Amino acid sequence: RSLMALPFLNKSVIIGNNPLTVKMLALRAPCNFSQQRRVTPSRVAIVCQAKKSNGPKVAIVGITGAVGQEFLTVLKERDFPYSEIKMLASARSAGKKQAFDGVEYTVEELTDKSFDGIDIALFSAGGSISKKFGPLAAKSGCIVVDNSSAFRMTEGVPLVIPEVNPQAMSHIKVGKGKGAIIANPNCSTIIALMAVTPLHRIAKVNRMVVSTYQAASGAGAAAMEELRQQTRDILDGKPAVPQIFPHQYAFNLFSHNSPMLEDIGYNEEEMKLVKETAKIWSTKDVRITATCIRVPVMRAHAESINLEFENEITEDQALKALKSFPGVSIINDRKKNRFPTPLDATTKDDVFVGRVRRDISRSDRRGLDLFVCGDQIKKGAALNAVQIAELLL
Repeated sequence: RSLMALPFLNKSVIIGNNPLTVKMLALRAPCNFSQQRRVTPSRVAIVCQAKKSNGPKVAIVGITGAVGQEFLTVLKERDFPYSEIKMLASARSAGKKQAFDGVEYTVEELTDKSFDGIDIALFSAGGSISKKFGPLAAKSGCIVVDNSSAFRMTEGVPLVIPEVNPQAMSHIKVGKGKGAIIANPNCSTIIALMAVTPLHRIAKVNRMVVSTYQAASGAGAAAMEELRQQTRDILDGKPAVPQIFPHQYAFNLFSHNSPMLEDIGYNEEEMKLVKETAKIWSTKDVRITATCIRVPVMRAHAESINLEFENEITEDQALKALKSFPGVSIINDRKKNRFPTPLDATTKDDVFVGRVRRDISRSDRRGLDLFVCGDQIKKGAALNAVQIAELLL
């Protein structure tokens, strides 16, 4: 009743699937109301511009790439507070225009001086760029959230999935005047551990066998375009011309294209899952083996995961733990044979889990199988990085 004298606006929103008109407080601060915004049934959101005079100054390194563009989408979706934003890329892209939050920005060339006065830098421009400019940014007082593999296994650099191990970066905050580097895990690791961590917490995983089915987006925008072009060419009766990958990509699949470690027969992508899981979980006790495959899907990875536990765990216990874990959604309808697909996960924040079942090859109740899908560009990269940035505030 104390608000009755204040001005309100009638705006259209969607709650679940139902359009409703609700009264929203007409704030004095500049607001950017969408004509329609889908929100959960539990809340109606008033969406205001995230730009705030007291927010951090943000830089995005690699703005023209697939993940760089997704950074902008996620920052806007989550109303990340910022006071200034700088778009950085190579000299080749400098001068291009980039729209964000109703403002047109000019892309700047990445240089040694790019991070003066910057609080948070989101990097996704490849390992060599991160190795060169990440330490320079941190030295200038900036906190770097790096999406490459450059620093993931570096001693003293937190490797963080916010829902899993936020405590690893609890000592790093904006405003302390100290720069730092925080590493984003590999996309396959993020997607796997979002599903497996809640089960690990209640029954302790002893062994994990992972087979991944990885989308084009993991190799960047050029690989996504190669999949589109090869698909068009083959359907038009033309030969597929491989450029990014060594094999025909459309209507085919092949072992992941990362370098092979010839002495052990694993590729680097598979070993990232092994090593990063140990660091994130702070344990070397879990035995992990992985097989990573590139499949002709645009932007969401799928993973088949077999788990061996130290303690017994039932399907019901597993589903209960998964349902209560933030960032996880369940699609597990045996009657309708309905389980997660890459399309379910595409552009979505959550990781989707299904096919939860007891491992019948075991005589005990210490084994489970899962099927998991997650958007590689979103939770596997940009969303996870922005969530890390949120923890810095």
